[in-house]
Amino acid sequence: MNTHTSSQPGAALPLLALAIGAFGIGTTEFGPMGMLLTIAQGVNVSIPTAGLLVSAYAIGVTIGAPIMTLLLARWPRRKALIALMAIFTLGNVLSALAPGYASLMVARVITSLTHGAFFGIGSVVAASLVPRDKQASAVATMFLGLTIANIGGVPAATWLSDVMGWRQSFGAIGALGLLAMTALMLFLHEGSAGKAPNVRKELKVLLRPVVLQGLLTTVLASGAMFALYTYINPTLQSFTHASPGFITAMLALIGIGFTIGNSLGGKLADRSIDKTLIGFLLLEAATMIAFPWLAQTQLGAAAGLLVWGIASFALVPPVQMRVMRAATEAPGLASSVNIGAFNLGNAIGAAMGAAVLNANLGYAAVMYAGAALTVLALLLVVWAMVQKNPQSAGTLAGGIN
Repeated sequence: MNTHTSSQPGAALPLLALAIGAFGIGTTEFGPMGMLLTIAQGVNVSIPTAGLLVSAYAIGVTIGAPIMTLLLARWPRRKALIALMAIFTLGNVLSALAPGYASLMVARVITSLTHGAFFGIGSVVAASLVPRDKQASAVATMFLGLTIANIGGVPAATWLSDVMGWRQSFGAIGALGLLAMTALMLFLHEGSAGKAPNVRKELKVLLRPVVLQGLLTTVLASGAMFALYTYINPTLQSFTHASPGFITAMLALIGIGFTIGNSLGGKLADRSIDKTLIGFLLLEAATMIAFPWLAQTQLGAAAGLLVWGIASFALVPPVQMRVMRAATEAPGLASSVNIGAFNLGNAIGAAMGAAVLNANLGYAAVMYAGAALTVLALLLVVWAMVQKNPQSAGTLAGGIN
């Protein structure tokens, strides 16, 4: 638990409940990366075709985030979060029972509809539990569950998929949904019902240039991340002829990197969102460019993946807070839409990787394409800084810092 947030009275247990939900969502989102080979074999499709399951999930998050957030706007936040985890559980059970590729695709889309709204509403709840100068750290604490999923949940799902089958992995993830529902029931306060949203007004807020800049930055940074992460299993096999045990260990190492980066990103974003974004975007781009060379040895691959994991997830708290603070009149919707933007980037990264591979350009080219997206995100952040009002130096328009 992040020390910045756990020291706040009454914040620790609610943040723990949110983190457990994030752990389940992280496991179902990232789990297919490690299970890609067994899923492809199980439903008789190619690896690039199986990779489109990642894109379908991401597109479902993008579409579902604003719709589910607006539909649940009048519900007490505790009730809304529990309902979302119930749908999450159902989706994973349907994935486990799916008879073929098409039905698995449908089940993954059902699961994805809850993702954006959970993190969007959860981010608002997390930020409300602590003082303003600790809000980025509070959001990072909730996302800690997502990063820990990559240390324990994803490697465990990969191992279970290799040993027993991918259906058993999705069934186990469904059980995580039940655990998250229990934690939310126990630890979150009931709260009052919300007001009916002014949809037109809230959507208008999302069209502000500073909000759109933040959302596009999220899309590009996430696309770069998933260009590598979606194909991590076959990439390691191509570069290092990795064994299943080594790949499982690398997935856990990436999760450690995500966790370190998430904590660093939250703490540094409490000081400066822009500087945090610039520093870690540079690091992410450099790592992806160097990775084909680093991965010539297993030690180099491990070092590269750890640094890449740190850089990639250090971007999450600052981009989330950037959008929330730029859209103060609609923070819940903006937060959910930004999660959708993460997953739109995921879809773009996965689809771009599939296109590169189908063009027979190889896995190194996938890394370079991802690095190009990171550079575009970096240029967008720098451009946004240039557009700032001199009187608000160090902040984005709309009071980001």
